Amino acid sequence: MSKDPQLGWIILVDKPYTWTSFDVVNKLRYCFRTNYGFKKIKIGHAGTLDPLATGLLIVCVGKETKNAERYMAEEKEYTGCFRVGETTPSYDAETSVDEVFPERVLTMEELQTAASSLEGQQWQIPPVFSAKKIDGRRAYVSARKGQNLEIPPSNISIMRLEIRDWRQPEADFYVKCSKGTYIRALARDFGLALNSGAWLRSLRRVSSGGFRVENALTLEEAIDLIKFKSLNDSGLS
Repeated sequence: MSKDPQLGWIILVDKPYTWTSFDVVNKLRYCFRTNYGFKKIKIGHAGTLDPLATGLLIVCVGKETKNAERYMAEEKEYTGCFRVGETTPSYDAETSVDEVFPERVLTMEELQTAASSLEGQQWQIPPVFSAKKIDGRRAYVSARKGQNLEIPPSNISIMRLEIRDWRQPEADFYVKCSKGTYIRALARDFGLALNSGAWLRSLRRVSSGGFRVENALTLEEAIDLIKFKSLNDSGLS
C-alpha cells in the first residue's frame, strides 16, 4: 500500500452478515475521513454482495476505483446452501416461504444431475428483489411495494455447479460463475430442475478473480488497518 490512500488501495473485506456492500464502503469512507482528514475520498466496491451473504468484498480506494469494473468482470466462486422443497418470493431468507412442495426422497445423484444441467452459458432472469435497475429504479424498491415487474434476462455462464453435501431438505453447494450471475436465481432454477422448489439458505463468496476470502480482513480489522496506517504514515507512531 502507498502512504497516500488517494494513490490507490485495495482492501479485501469479509463482509459481515446483514450488512449491505454500501454499508461497508460507507463505514470505511467515514474511517478514512476521520483518520486522514480527507473531506472527500473516492471509494467503492467491485461487486455487490446481498445483505444476507457473507464473504469477499473488494473495496477500491482512490485511483484504484478506476479498476473496479475490471475486477467486477472476473469470475466468482461461492459456497452456500439450497433449501429444497420450498420457495420464497425473493429466492432467499429475506421473504417468507410462499409455497411448499410435496415431500419426496431425493438422492445425491439426482441433485448433482440437476446441478450439472444448469452448467454452461445461458440466459438467466434476475430476481425481482435485486438491485437491477428497471426504468431508472432499483427492482427491489418496486418488488417491496408489491408491484409487478418484467426483468429482462442476462447472459451468464455457470462454469461449475457441484452439490457437496445433502441433508434433506438442505444441499450444500459450490459454484464458479461469470459476472452478473444471481445465485438466488440459480437456487430458483435448481428447484425447477428438480421439479420442485428451492431457495438460497446461505451464501458466501470465496473468490473473485485472483482475490480470495482467506486473505480478507474482518471489517474491524480493516478499520484498525486504516487507523494504523494513518498514524504510521504521518510519523506519529
